[in-house]
Amino acid sequence: MRRENQSSGSQFLLLGLPIPQGQKGLFFTLFLGMYLTTVLGNLLIILLIRLDSHLHTPMYFFLSHLSFTDVCFSSVTVPKMLTNMQTQHLSIPYEGCISQTYFFILFADLDSFLITSMAYDRYVAICHPLQYTTIMSQNVCVILVAGSWVIASACALLHTLLLARLSFCADHTVPHYFCDLAALLKLSCSDTSLNQLVIFTAGLTAIMLPFLCILVSYGHIGATILRVPSTKGICKALSTCGSHLSVVTLYYGAIIGLYFLPSSNNSNDNNIIASLMYTVVTPMLNPFIYSLRNKDMKGALRKFLHKKTYYSS
Repeated sequence: MRRENQSSGSQFLLLGLPIPQGQKGLFFTLFLGMYLTTVLGNLLIILLIRLDSHLHTPMYFFLSHLSFTDVCFSSVTVPKMLTNMQTQHLSIPYEGCISQTYFFILFADLDSFLITSMAYDRYVAICHPLQYTTIMSQNVCVILVAGSWVIASACALLHTLLLARLSFCADHTVPHYFCDLAALLKLSCSDTSLNQLVIFTAGLTAIMLPFLCILVSYGHIGATILRVPSTKGICKALSTCGSHLSVVTLYYGAIIGLYFLPSSNNSNDNNIIASLMYTVVTPMLNPFIYSLRNKDMKGALRKFLHKKTYYSS
């Protein structure tokens, strides 16, 4: 696929998931159920936070944005994957592939920044409780979310602009279920050294730096708890941070498994499985983690269901 042929008629071919033909119906049903659970679960969290005044706090402000991001993140890749599994129509236009890459990077980075903002919020709540309302003011929360959007958009735009300048070889088959940046670079006939450099530097900015900030935040939280060790303090910290730590473990565990652990002979299948973890599984589990481990969310859900039952009776 030469540079001059990269028009609306140019297409990539997504091979999809490495699933035997006879099992595609089963996996289609499974992933469709997971996607619907992700969308409905995260929309329910947004609705509960909006309706319950007790949840109008910085932590739940960040959580509502994280839930919205998770819905968008899954929607970038999963509907196309499901369509390919059902119709065997594996092609995606060049413009669609570039757009998918942009939005995938955008929401992946945005997830990382929002999780970091939530870690900072937990740090302030436990280490500086008397100054919490002053430090985590509404303006600060808005700035953190807006800054996350700006930086994530800039990173995604930089990657896609550099990708769009490349020429592609005759083989335009992508061994993945979406237009993965690394897989696309392998198909290019152009020099991708600049792209690789940007991936490394932007990866440090958007993934590793936030991860280090989270570790530092929880390091300070742990030190604060150990200075005055008590069962009550430990239980409070666990109830405050437990849900967020679970999300951090799921999200960064999948990314570390994908990008930092040594690859095996079956590395492409492993990459696809790791990608499924943080594009399908993690966004689906987040609502359960926050609803089952968080008493405020459980209380808001009970009130919502009670109100629905009252009006329907």
